[in-house]
Amino acid sequence: MKLFNKILVPTDFSAHAEEATRIAADLSKRYNAPLVVIHVYEPLSYAVPEGYVLYTEVQLERMFAEFETRLAAAKRAAEYAGGERVEAHLLQGLIEERICDFATQGGFDLIVMGTHGRAGFKRLVFGSVAERVVQIAPCPVLTVQLQEGQRGGA
Repeated sequence: MKLFNKILVPTDFSAHAEEATRIAADLSKRYNAPLVVIHVYEPLSYAVPEGYVLYTEVQLERMFAEFETRLAAAKRAAEYAGGERVEAHLLQGLIEERICDFATQGGFDLIVMGTHGRAGFKRLVFGSVAERVVQIAPCPVLTVQLQEGQRGGA
């Protein structure tokens, strides 16, 4: 019996996410399990006066092109690290909900994700996407945090 059949690794393109991708790729290789890398874009929701937009169409196109470029690089990194049958997807929505919905719909049995390890005031202000995913995920979640020496400015 295989322990993991399908592995999901969300990325925010940080050093923490890169380390999670490396670990997910290693697990994918060990268990011959497909690996899917995703990035979730969460639209800003600010109240703006009628007729105003937050981003122009050109700005949105550039932003999504950058996401696609970075996601393709994350996919290549996962393949280079030994990931099996690696796919990459750009999603949109509330980050933790979208990750968990995608995991449920895709039949994933493991999510591997980086965590920034914030504490105190930073955690209060920024929250923890990883913590919220752990709470609502349909499968086990392996969180990865860089050690102090690995952070390199992240």
